[in-house]
Amino acid sequence: MSPTRYDIPPELEGQVAVTTLDKIYNWGRRSSLWPMMFGLACCAIEMICTAASRFDFSRFGMEVMRPSPRQSDVMIVSGTVTKKMVPQIVRLYNQMPEPKYVVAMGACASGGGPFKEGYNVVSGVDKYVPVDVYIPGCPPTPQALLHGLITLQKKIDHQTLKTARWYSKETLDYIPVPVLGPDIMDPRQFEQIKAYTMKKLADEQQAAEDAVQVETEAEPAEKSVGEQQ
Repeated sequence: MSPTRYDIPPELEGQVAVTTLDKIYNWGRRSSLWPMMFGLACCAIEMICTAASRFDFSRFGMEVMRPSPRQSDVMIVSGTVTKKMVPQIVRLYNQMPEPKYVVAMGACASGGGPFKEGYNVVSGVDKYVPVDVYIPGCPPTPQALLHGLITLQKKIDHQTLKTARWYSKETLDYIPVPVLGPDIMDPRQFEQIKAYTMKKLADEQQAAEDAVQVETEAEPAEKSVGEQQ
């Protein structure tokens, strides 16, 4: 479908621009993304470097890094996500106003990285908050982070007000804060955890009953052998 053409009077040419509301809205948002000022591990050093004068991501509209989630548009998860840190990340994400975006910077934030098998490491922050852009690397270079942020801007360019979740009449989803105990538990999975635990307990109880029954059946056989001797 070809775009609609508008006839602009000659006296207004060069002074009037015709576009759509979506393009204006997306242009404003993509050009004023404010990242949240926090880092988790070594990837944060590269993020700081990207914000400094040599790479200067303020050239792309990310002029100010905000220390408050209430004023932030982008959460850059830069580094290893430990189980102790997950509740804080989810809490910060819930406090960010819509529209909001999440960038997983580096192998650790994307999938656990070299610490994936660690007892205290989460294998990917996307298990708890939705991620818009993944940036590979350990750690990613400032150029890689810039590429990821530009990719996020391109994603914003294709959004429309008709389908934007923050303009829908439905209540926006609130992500329950995970519970940190002997292990970390996602409240959204409590029913699955409960069902798994009950099944495991039932299997253990059945195994114990079977073992007792085997011992009970073995005792008469041992007595009869002793009597014959």
